[in-house]
Amino acid sequence: MWCASTMANARLLSESDPLADAQLLMADGRASEAAALLKPLIEEGRAGILLRVTYTRALLAQGEGAAALNQARETAMLYPGVAAAALALGEALLSAGKLPTAIAELQRALRIDPDLAEARHQLGMAWLEAGEPEKALQEFASVPPERASADLQEKTAKAERMRMLARSNPNYVRHLFDQFSADYDARMLGQLGYAAPQILRELAALVVPELLGRSLDILDLGCGTGLSGIAFDRLANRLDGIDLSPDMLSKARSRGIYDDLHVADIEVPLSERFYDLVLAADTLVYMGDLSRVFERVHNTLRSGGHFLLTVEKDPAENYSLGPKRRWRHSESYLRAEAHRTGFEVAAVMVCSPRTEAGAPVDGLAVALRRRDESLG
Repeated sequence: MWCASTMANARLLSESDPLADAQLLMADGRASEAAALLKPLIEEGRAGILLRVTYTRALLAQGEGAAALNQARETAMLYPGVAAAALALGEALLSAGKLPTAIAELQRALRIDPDLAEARHQLGMAWLEAGEPEKALQEFASVPPERASADLQEKTAKAERMRMLARSNPNYVRHLFDQFSADYDARMLGQLGYAAPQILRELAALVVPELLGRSLDILDLGCGTGLSGIAFDRLANRLDGIDLSPDMLSKARSRGIYDDLHVADIEVPLSERFYDLVLAADTLVYMGDLSRVFERVHNTLRSGGHFLLTVEKDPAENYSLGPKRRWRHSESYLRAEAHRTGFEVAAVMVCSPRTEAGAPVDGLAVALRRRDESLG
């Protein structure tokens, strides 16, 4: 706690240099006092850019994210060519979880001042949050050692671990599809010839025609905007969906065909409910190792239930990451995982779930049946 003389010195400093006083308060962990000191100066129009940036950071430090973002936007408008203003706005956007705009603003700060180490560190943090470890490592490596923050080594190690995972990072998938949600259907159906939902619907008719006369409880993994839900809606007694992207789920919800929708990772336990049919149309391309997914689906299906999925075909014997950061799986790998998990392979069909650069993508459509436990 400050003594009386220290407080008196602080009051004197406030009168002569409120910015320095606010920075001292921030360093002492007293962000709310720093914000209270600076706010009147901003309201009176007596604040320069450094004072405004410090006020933004004080608001962020005390959890006033919305106010900080408003202040940062105002500062960036007043000082459009100043790197510090772009950096503060990037920090506020990152704190608010607005990754695409945060990344764009931090990149703008570095275009203005390529030597701004703090902006480079924050951009690395943003790429890490977005599940882009290679880009994060590139930015972290560009921070001069003498200007590195205390947690840079820890964040670098985290990015290295993320890069080694046999799946796309969940934040990367969410970031990707939040960006694409506005025009996803037009892009997929028009530009990429997306056919995975219809392929699975045809596979169901061929392999398990008895399903077509029933009213089924269906779970749609990676449901996106609901294109698979449309294909299977008429078979559903109950139709639920899971996806990592809130923006995609908002589009799916607007269709009015789903009973329940959740933001979730399909590697975690899927639901307390049991289903007759689980769908994964063009979803497993963001995972290499499918062991957890197969286990979760197996535990979610009723005995005799079916798991219908599409993958991109791996010409090798296992799985590999393709040039478009989409995982490919071989038939032998899928059969081995199915057998290990307790599925019977009802069918494997060669297909093309989508196109890429105008050329059909080699894929597989697979129907797995959960073994009837009563039969052993």
